[in-house]
Amino acid sequence: MRDSARWICALLAALGAGTGVGEGYPSKPIRMVTAEIGGGVDFTARLLAQGGLSERLGQQVIVDNRGGAGGAIAAEIVIKAPPDGHTLLLYASSIWFLPLLRRNVPFDPVRDLAPITCAARAPNLFVVHPGVPVASVKELIALAKARPGELNYGSGGTGSSAHLAAELFKAAAGVDIVRIPYKGTGPALNDLLAGRLNMMFGTAGALSSHVRTGRLRALAVTSAQPSELAPGLPTMAASGLPGYESTSIYGVFGPPRMPAAVIRRLNQEMVSILGRPDVKEKFLFNGMEPVGSSPAELAAMRDSEMARVGKLIKAAGIREE
Repeated sequence: MRDSARWICALLAALGAGTGVGEGYPSKPIRMVTAEIGGGVDFTARLLAQGGLSERLGQQVIVDNRGGAGGAIAAEIVIKAPPDGHTLLLYASSIWFLPLLRRNVPFDPVRDLAPITCAARAPNLFVVHPGVPVASVKELIALAKARPGELNYGSGGTGSSAHLAAELFKAAAGVDIVRIPYKGTGPALNDLLAGRLNMMFGTAGALSSHVRTGRLRALAVTSAQPSELAPGLPTMAASGLPGYESTSIYGVFGPPRMPAAVIRRLNQEMVSILGRPDVKEKFLFNGMEPVGSSPAELAAMRDSEMARVGKLIKAAGIREE
């Protein structure tokens, strides 16, 4: 009887401790580690932090920009932090692809990062210089097949969303177009506008104004479904490439072994903010779509993208040295 009583007391204590996890959270300011200042990831982090998350949690949410190394620096900071929910990572889906692109990446994005929510996504627009004599994806494919190796496209870093979107296009369409690598989207865009490049993939935030003024011609959007970011523009899938999809996903993660109650609290607060009409308007104006998913949905997006894009990376021999 004494053994049974002790067992029951221990069980009740464990249950009590479990229900108490997350109580009093957060107890200090929250650090949201993200990419360099000025990009879509940084914008998303600041919109969450300044759009109500600090107020809803009762603690200041501080955005910590740690760009470089493709996100590895930011990820390692979060992975090594105490798993108490006071250090978070907000980064693009490029963080998932690092082990596929590089050797000796010191972390596993599946094992070492706890999903919280998909905050936003950013499809690319597929654009050409007006001097390229095509008005649709099908016409461009026909032109590229008639002139193999003659057409080119520009993109930023190896493994970036724009680079992978272009390589996926090449594989799906069976065309030979030449990549001209740049250090960033800005220099590539300048050369496209000047006519030194034929085409590129890029975010609506970067390209839409040039499409509106006629300096670029938009052929399609890379999302699976038509996007509010590009009204009337067909998807790549509807333009003759069934199954084509390439979208940058901005996810929020925590360190491994975060308490479920803390993840749940963070998810609820972020999803509530991302569902507000004023927040959606700000995202759309900056070329992104707010999402607000469950942790399980973000994990499923990550796993699906790693498997699908991983095949492309391997088949195309894409490596970042």
